[in-house]
Amino acid sequence: MSNSKKFDIRLLEENGQWTAQITRRKTARETIVSKSETGFESEEKAQAWADEELKGFLATITARNKRR
Repeated sequence: MSNSKKFDIRLLEENGQWTAQITRRKTARETIVSKSETGFESEEKAQAWADEELKGFLATITARNKRR
């Protein structure tokens, strides 16, 4: 997982299916879902997907920030 305080992973269970969300802190009180995927059979699969997507998400943002 990343050291970033701005981005985080949230896992939710609903009716036996798991949802993985990548969240972003907009302000100290407001959180926005940047990316979401539903339909995972287990928490481990949802966590693995979220970890991989967060790495790619942060790499894209880092590259974009370096260009500026």
